[in-house]
Amino acid sequence: MTTSAPESERAQVIGDVFTAAFGELMAAEPGAFRRKFRKMAASPFAFYRGSAALFYADVHDIDDPFLDERTSRVWIHGDLHAENFGTYMSSNGVLVFNVNDFDEAYVGPFRWDLRRLVASLALLGRAKALSDAVITGLVEACADAYREKIRDLAEGGSSADLLTRTSTSGVVHAFLQQARRSTRVGLLDDLTVVEHYDRRFARVDGVTAVDEETRAKVLEAFDRYLATVPPGRRTRPVSLTVKDVVARRGVGIGSAGLPSYNLLVEGQTEALDNDVVLYMKQGQVPAVSRFVSDERIREYFHHQGHRTAVSQRALQADSDTWLGHTEVDGVGQLVAEVSPYAQDLDWSEVNEREQMFALVADLGRSTARMHAVADDESEHDLVSFSTEDAIHEAISADEKAFTASLVEFAHDYGAQVHHDHALFVDMFRNGQIIDVD
Repeated sequence: MTTSAPESERAQVIGDVFTAAFGELMAAEPGAFRRKFRKMAASPFAFYRGSAALFYADVHDIDDPFLDERTSRVWIHGDLHAENFGTYMSSNGVLVFNVNDFDEAYVGPFRWDLRRLVASLALLGRAKALSDAVITGLVEACADAYREKIRDLAEGGSSADLLTRTSTSGVVHAFLQQARRSTRVGLLDDLTVVEHYDRRFARVDGVTAVDEETRAKVLEAFDRYLATVPPGRRTRPVSLTVKDVVARRGVGIGSAGLPSYNLLVEGQTEALDNDVVLYMKQGQVPAVSRFVSDERIREYFHHQGHRTAVSQRALQADSDTWLGHTEVDGVGQLVAEVSPYAQDLDWSEVNEREQMFALVADLGRSTARMHAVADDESEHDLVSFSTEDAIHEAISADEKAFTASLVEFAHDYGAQVHHDHALFVDMFRNGQIIDVD
């Protein structure tokens, strides 16, 4: 869907969307956004990762025959690109490969997730100098795997049939094996030091000590958070004694300017090798929510931390045992574990064609499971129908057109992102988005 707008008009659109999405945070933390924008300037894919708001501004009014009253109101990830997959340790102790990073999750059209994913595959393909024909093949493999898995789930398959070490091969299996080698002790050694016979956080770059007033507020928020963890997920008894609190400032592409805290919690025993690190991060307004005009959805969530926690539980089978939410100074916060087993998929070593085709098929199947699991065990009533049945019915109307339309979109929007990236770099370095000093 390459836009035909002149460069000046497109630059204005980019500027307006970024101001609406980031303006308040940019004013509060300009340094964090200069760092964010420099990361986005590095490549078209990096730009794409940081510009979900622009993506939804472009796609929200596309006429889509696969969307109806039900398929337009499915739990969606909101920022489903090829690097937002990875490993996590499920609440029942199984290492899983699945979708991760639910900061942008919301209720909306299921095809928005698929469009965002396949466009990212086109961008990766361009970055790896793949031909248009190979990129077409990758998108088809992903879309067909999604469609086939949705059909399987609609016909009685289990959405709990996850990608684990015993059910995978190739890149995903190797990635799970690599993640398994990580340890809690290794994570603690990276983030903490032992002084006076106990652990505390290391005071390194990006980590700041908190004063007593702030510490008290965080501990009060922690006490409120505990009530938001479902009793059925409290499977590992711990003392829940907070040993240390530090402040961090989000500097990633998606979290620039957002304040957060890390909490060091006593583990199952007084031994120093099983302490738990949690993060308490300010929730953000999801980009997709600006383009879903449904007050019932908007009013369901107490705050953005609540939305993120509920969305992750809806979309991720057996999610983090520690996942919950709270408030600090009236602002919603997401709370979850900093886990040694949470690792993002790295595409840098995935270069063989056979590897890539198998991997994108796994991404398609993971996405189908994510869309289907949302109506299984969730505590919400926002999506009260069988999502896999609704999606399967919509796709079955014209399976060939379903895949072909995603292929066309991937190529068109991939080209659009390359064009937008070049515009963005010029706008940024010339001070048209934020003061570059």
